[in-house]
Amino acid sequence: MSSNEPVGQLADDEHLSVLGYEGKFDRSMSLWANFALGFTYLSPLVGVYSLLAVALSTGGPPSIWWIVIVACGQMLVALVFGEVVSQYPIHGGIYPWARRLWGRRYAWLAAWVYIWAMIVTITAVAEFGAGFVASLFGAELTPAVNLAFALGLLLLALAINFSGTKWLARIARIGLFAELIGVIGLGLYLLIFQRKHDFSVFFDTMGTAGDGSYVPVFFASALAGLFLFYGFEACGDVAEEVSDPARRIPRAMIMTILVGAVSALFSFGGYVLAAPNLEDIVAGKVADPIPAILEATLGTAGAKLFLVIAILAFISCVLSLQAAASRLLYSFARDGMLPGHAWLSKVSERSKVPTNALIVACTVPALICVLIFINENILVPVTSFAILGIYLAFQMVVFASLWQRFKGWKPAGPFSLGALGMIVNVLALAYGVFAMILLATPGASGDFFTDNVVLIGLAVVMVTGLLYLFIARPDSKSDAPEGDAREVADEIRRRTGAIKVD
Repeated sequence: MSSNEPVGQLADDEHLSVLGYEGKFDRSMSLWANFALGFTYLSPLVGVYSLLAVALSTGGPPSIWWIVIVACGQMLVALVFGEVVSQYPIHGGIYPWARRLWGRRYAWLAAWVYIWAMIVTITAVAEFGAGFVASLFGAELTPAVNLAFALGLLLLALAINFSGTKWLARIARIGLFAELIGVIGLGLYLLIFQRKHDFSVFFDTMGTAGDGSYVPVFFASALAGLFLFYGFEACGDVAEEVSDPARRIPRAMIMTILVGAVSALFSFGGYVLAAPNLEDIVAGKVADPIPAILEATLGTAGAKLFLVIAILAFISCVLSLQAAASRLLYSFARDGMLPGHAWLSKVSERSKVPTNALIVACTVPALICVLIFINENILVPVTSFAILGIYLAFQMVVFASLWQRFKGWKPAGPFSLGALGMIVNVLALAYGVFAMILLATPGASGDFFTDNVVLIGLAVVMVTGLLYLFIARPDSKSDAPEGDAREVADEIRRRTGAIKVD
């Protein structure tokens, strides 16, 4: 039996009990702290800094419109996730959502892909952040220096995460403040006081299409937006540490997308309009244009100050990524779905955080950093697969949600789209498929490995995951609930009075 009637709200611990778990964490994270966690994971500053040169040299200034396109698409995904997390406000995000919407094997594969994508993302952010730290101290960015600073960022984030949820929330808020200054504040300053180009430049392809059509060139520049808009799902990874998560987490995810989009537009647009050598950047003659733009517009002292702000943002981003990855590992292990699950699912009595899962979320990225030190050319190949991996994991949840809707599921959390839920779900899936096609499209360099590295990386992760799943059968070791979306929805409605019991 299902109902479209408005659903009331259970107390946090009672809601968790209905889902088959008991509370072990401090619910000290507020709406704003939860939003700060998602926003610093999404990190417009990190995304824009990493991809400005690539986007401009590929598609020219019009590549900025991908920020708007992807933000709209990911908002659809966030709305779907909002309904799911409102019914299932439990640790782990992607994994428990896929499990409760579909089943154990399906969820195991989604989480396997997602875990590796997150770990690679942690590595990439630490590697990019190391360059900022080196610039601040005037150190020559040799492979050894880069490794030292990257490991330093990972260890610093681990130490903060070990201290507990309250410190995680505090640093996330500092990171949010740094992000807003670094992207919106600086972006506005560049737009108002340092503008060297007209706004019409965002409709000027500047010769990037050559003599052909601009359409394929524009699609090729999609990475500018696709890389930016994930991280909002991290708001749900820490659900059991949030007060009133069924209401607050959907709001935090929506806020993350909206504020992230505005921030990215100000930042990307400001750099483009203030660039004194925009033609050279678009022509690919400037590999790292942001330091030169900052030096030209802010002076040496101003550029140094911005580096401090940027480093705070990078620290907060690594911190948020580690926290999200550790909660996913904990959730996975709590259900007995990983080797060493008893060790990984331990929660510190003192700090109330999954310390062993945090150690893994720091150690594995550190090992990948060492591999990059040995061969720095693998950084791009290693990180390229992460974006497609994240999008695939997202769409596995979106598809499972749509499948349950066709079977009669009506989400029973306090956040509900009502009759629009099915339409939004279909559009979110269509967007996700479109984005994955863009990400998986081979390049045109002529080198097979370079052109197909995204698919190769995903294939390796998928094949190893499937082999482990069918040989070791981790799903057979777990008796946690699965595929119970309709049953749980009915139980929540009974307890809140939305369904009368005869």
